[in-house]
Amino acid sequence: MTAQLDIHRELSVGQVATRSGVPVSTIHFYEAKGLLSASRNAGNQRRYPREVLRRVAIIKIAQQAGIPLAEIREALSSLPNGRTPNAGDWKNLSGAWKASLQKRIDKLTQLKNDLEGCIGCGCLSVEDCPLRNPGDVLGAQGRGAVLLE
Repeated sequence: MTAQLDIHRELSVGQVATRSGVPVSTIHFYEAKGLLSASRNAGNQRRYPREVLRRVAIIKIAQQAGIPLAEIREALSSLPNGRTPNAGDWKNLSGAWKASLQKRIDKLTQLKNDLEGCIGCGCLSVEDCPLRNPGDVLGAQGRGAVLLE
């Protein structure tokens, strides 16, 4: 006779890792960063609610989109505890991230375009380099290498 699966039971860190496809160390890292939370059982072992699987999926998707962990933590903190994030929650999260992603896309596009201009000159010390010296603002500081890193 097979035991009936209790869909309300909590998961061990190993079960979360197996079900989510993320290493145990990553689950612990997410918890340390405030992205996930666990309770402790009588044996002091971590126990995660089942909705943690959806949260891990959201974290992984957000990371693939390049969302910083701090932004992910802030967004997840707006989700209600005690229930699985739903489609409406995802719509709110992804909608909030769209503007941030668009700003980064615009910035990277501008950088790409500026790099194409630099490839043509082959030198970053040109009087009016759009990357290092836009508008030749460094020219007023004198001759020579003004920027030393």
